[in-house]
Amino acid sequence: MQFFRQNLANNELIHIYRKIILPRMIEEKMLVLLRQGKISKWFSGIGQEAIAVGATLAMQEDEWIMPLHRNLGVFTSRNMPLSKLFMQWQGNKEGYSKGRERSFHFGTREHHICGMISHLGPQLAIADGVALAYKLRKENKISLAFTGDGGTSEGDFHEALNTAAVWDLPVIFIIENNGYGLSTPVNEQYRCKSLVDKAIGYGVEAVQIDGNNILTVLDTIKGVREYCIKNQKPYLIECMTFRMRGHEEASGTKYVPKELFEQWEKKDPVKNFEQYLLAENILTAEKIETIKAETKSYIETELSIAYNARPLIPDTDEEMNDVYAPAPGTDRTGKEPHGGSEKRFIDGIKEGLHQSMINHSNLILMGQDIAEYGGAFKITEGFVQEFGKERVRNTPLCESAIVGTALGLSLEGYKAMMEMQFADFVTVGFNQIVNNLAKIHYRWGQNADVVIRMPTGGGVGAGPFHSQSNEAWFAHTPGLKVVYPSTPADAKGLLIAAINDPNPVMFFEHKALYRSVSGLVPDEYYEVPIGKARLVQEGDDITVITYGSGVHWALDYAKNHPDTSLYILDLRSLLPLDYDAIEEAVAATGKVLLLHEDTLIGGIGGEIAAWIAGNCFTYLDAPVMRCASLDTPIPFNLDLEKNFMAYSRLDAVVKKLLEY
Repeated sequence: MQFFRQNLANNELIHIYRKIILPRMIEEKMLVLLRQGKISKWFSGIGQEAIAVGATLAMQEDEWIMPLHRNLGVFTSRNMPLSKLFMQWQGNKEGYSKGRERSFHFGTREHHICGMISHLGPQLAIADGVALAYKLRKENKISLAFTGDGGTSEGDFHEALNTAAVWDLPVIFIIENNGYGLSTPVNEQYRCKSLVDKAIGYGVEAVQIDGNNILTVLDTIKGVREYCIKNQKPYLIECMTFRMRGHEEASGTKYVPKELFEQWEKKDPVKNFEQYLLAENILTAEKIETIKAETKSYIETELSIAYNARPLIPDTDEEMNDVYAPAPGTDRTGKEPHGGSEKRFIDGIKEGLHQSMINHSNLILMGQDIAEYGGAFKITEGFVQEFGKERVRNTPLCESAIVGTALGLSLEGYKAMMEMQFADFVTVGFNQIVNNLAKIHYRWGQNADVVIRMPTGGGVGAGPFHSQSNEAWFAHTPGLKVVYPSTPADAKGLLIAAINDPNPVMFFEHKALYRSVSGLVPDEYYEVPIGKARLVQEGDDITVITYGSGVHWALDYAKNHPDTSLYILDLRSLLPLDYDAIEEAVAATGKVLLLHEDTLIGGIGGEIAAWIAGNCFTYLDAPVMRCASLDTPIPFNLDLEKNFMAYSRLDAVVKKLLEY
């Protein structure tokens, strides 16, 4: 192994040695603790330290890094307190995630490290978002994301590289090619000769380097960083390396041929660099032993601090409170908007979005065809002319990457609105939403200031992939907020509230209401509080609890059946639910009908029915009943669609409930 010091002084080379020996010695200690049962799991990076350390030292301390579970050198090279890291690995409350996350599944804003999730690939798109923030502010910075050879097979790898290339983002993607994805060798992972070949298809520059040579890694990434800043383009680096332990300790290494260990042992990044420093008389054997002794003493001292940490005592209130970032202190009294001018549902959404763009100069809109075309439903028509293409961005068909990009923007203090062209298309961004956006504040205190607009629902004859109702998928996910307005005034006020909220909000907009429903909408900029239901009308016979199109079905039914007095409650927010309003609605009549367009099984009506049964049983004069759509995919033919819809069965359910 040849080392080229370039213009590095002796003291700089010694500094690099201290940085690379620290994660090696920590790992050796952690393997002992693992055998002693003092930690539960460990993903070893022994043999790969040069990549994490070299990459981190090549970057500025305020540039974000998205590491994986074998990148201890990133954390130590950012000078994070080792005692706090030990507490993290022990699952202690005084670690970085209050005991909520394992090993390296955490991040820290202070040190500009974004914690991974187990799915690996989503890290790459977050780096896109951070790089976009740097680009928008015209800062000379880059972001850097790690993935492995196995991770390059994930769709997120393709989407992140494609988005970075199309948007000319200053981001470095590092592939740690250690030859195995757990036990699957690379010849069963891809067929290209080298992973750098994958970059060609995206128009991205790439280079393959010796990932075990710390000076090669450092020099390469320094140079690539300058390239990315100067040219405002991404770059891919494939670092060839090998892990000398199992994927994690429990998996072992029996699947790896013995000769590979013998071959890569000769390329050990720590030992080879150490030998180079000895050969060049930069360090003596005695000085190396002194450095190791100092490092060992430091590790033991920090460990003793971690051992003395207070035992974790679960606090249920704290656990619940940490799911969401605190919302801004605006007027959330629930006063209903009134007055204004007559507008359609779609106009309320457009006006709320437009006023938010004026009110928040850091708000970025992203979505397919939302710029010059104005979006599939023309909601953002004219926006690009007023706010420019930097803030109103057409995206590639990369839903997962754009959700990840939105999260990356949030790391740098931006707000992001992503439009799913249809709510149905959210499935290809599902992982980023439910595992990254939803959990990040609970995991390590980082908020996700992201709104995802979801044109949803049937009634327009668009079939199974453009008309389904999927709001219940997200109402099940702690950390998300789920909003579903039914009136133009609520559409505007709730969208403004969603954009003001620092938490991820799934904002459902019923397509059939866009141009069919009108009402008075105040002209001013205002919020309708998330989590507050709306009493549509009072009644004595039956309480209908509903939302979205169901509100209009209930009103239509009441109009056509004046002999039946309906109490109608519009939930507006499905997560969080307004339980006080629900209880009041149940008490009003004692007979409850839960009405929604979603299918019966798994619909949110079942959850509300269970809550009513457990908390409002004494008010009930009849069983809680549900009226929902058929448990089939939503069909295309209009007659079939009408038969599918809950409204076709509403009269029968009302009559059945009245009979009690």
